[in-house]
Amino acid sequence: MHATAAEIASFHASHGHQHQIPVIDQLATAPSRTATTIPANGDVNPYGVAFVPSGFASGGLLQAGDVLVSNFNNSSNLQGTGTTIVRVTPDNQTSVFFQAPAGSGLTTALGVLKRGYVLVGNLPSTDGTSATAMQGSLMIVDKNGKLVANLTDSALLNGPWDLTVLDGGNRALVFVSNALSGTVTRIDLRLPSGGGVQVASLTQIASGYTHHGDPAAFEIGPTGLVYDHATDSLYVASTGDNAVYAIHNAAHARSDHGTGRVIYKDDAHLRGPLGMTTASDGNLIVANGDAVNGDPAFPSELVEFTRRGQFVGQFSISDAQGGAFGVATSPDGRYFAAVNDVSNAVTIWTIKRSGK
Repeated sequence: MHATAAEIASFHASHGHQHQIPVIDQLATAPSRTATTIPANGDVNPYGVAFVPSGFASGGLLQAGDVLVSNFNNSSNLQGTGTTIVRVTPDNQTSVFFQAPAGSGLTTALGVLKRGYVLVGNLPSTDGTSATAMQGSLMIVDKNGKLVANLTDSALLNGPWDLTVLDGGNRALVFVSNALSGTVTRIDLRLPSGGGVQVASLTQIASGYTHHGDPAAFEIGPTGLVYDHATDSLYVASTGDNAVYAIHNAAHARSDHGTGRVIYKDDAHLRGPLGMTTASDGNLIVANGDAVNGDPAFPSELVEFTRRGQFVGQFSISDAQGGAFGVATSPDGRYFAAVNDVSNAVTIWTIKRSGK
């Protein structure tokens, strides 16, 4: 769901923030396009969204600039049973990029690596309720939509709910939030130039976030993740705690840092934060899921705030509650995307990066 930390850092260094218009203030009037996320099999409830970055391995189905969306529900609207990743091209054509095994329940944990791989988490349920929620896994899919690996770990990958990546080419760090254990795991991947994916290590770097089943939201747990390469900090949006935390030394930690430090707790604007991304101005944007601290007067909002915890602005993507989930910024900062669970669609905005 996310621009890589290195690309965002490079963008900020070359463009600066002096005249940046907050992304959230642009969404009402910025040029945009919307595409359905319902494929032929009828999957609904889009969760994750991610941009395919420039430099992505050529020769496959995916192209730089494509947008991917993962579906959590099947055509009967049973949670934890969706199986498709939908591809949206720059000219707004849609198709199925990946079909997972029946009953997978693809989550917000969606990311893309330049070497030609897509990562997607799953949290299955046999009956669409949290009572039958299972551990799930992290699937690795190649550029042609073929499943090449399925990572499981009963302790460290327990309900992969969201992820973010630090893409170094032949090496990638993948940070995964786990809804069933309230933890965050760092996966160190090796990506040899000749192809293939190797898991070097898995390390739990954070824990203690509120987590439990929920009749409406399925699972409440840590969700959105953003990694800041400049400070080696991982930001964690914890839905049940209605707060955003910062884990320091995230790329190098060898032990669990607990929940980390609260950087943003705002009951006036946070309503169960889910997906999170880095805005092109360096701020953070979260999607309110409304399962915690919900207010019908402020439904399905995206909230932008600074990394020091200052509220910037808010924007509603639906008149109904529960519509906001996955959000993403393109690596070059030119585009911003958000899924809408109510309309089963994704909207992609073109962002003006300065006020000049």
